[in-house]
Amino acid sequence: QVQLVESGGGLVQAGGSLRLSCAASGRTFSSYVMHWFRQAPGKEREFVAAITWTGARTYYRDSVKGRFTISRDNPKNTVYLQMNILKPEDTAVYYCAASPVVRTVAAGIAADSWGKGTLVTVSS
Repeated sequence: QVQLVESGGGLVQAGGSLRLSCAASGRTFSSYVMHWFRQAPGKEREFVAAITWTGARTYYRDSVKGRFTISRDNPKNTVYLQMNILKPEDTAVYYCAASPVVRTVAAGIAADSWGKGTLVTVSS
């Protein structure tokens, strides 16, 4: 069980950048694969990115590859999502999640392993 708190969301224009942060506490942070998911109004929660505990492997959905970068700082118990060249279709609530293995479907992650989300709005 971990506690996750996201921050860094806001309103930006298309083409702009934001960096999201996820602060973790509770169980050993470095033993988890950390994920970012997002959910737009009326849509299902979708996978955005993941990073293994060593940071050696990263995973991205195709629509953000080359624009978003996930990273982690284990001594700070923090995961980041750097988002560049933002598009209106990136508008969503972004959630941080922890799992023992990489999960690309939200239902595969335990209900107590999610943050409460941070809203990203990209205007055109």
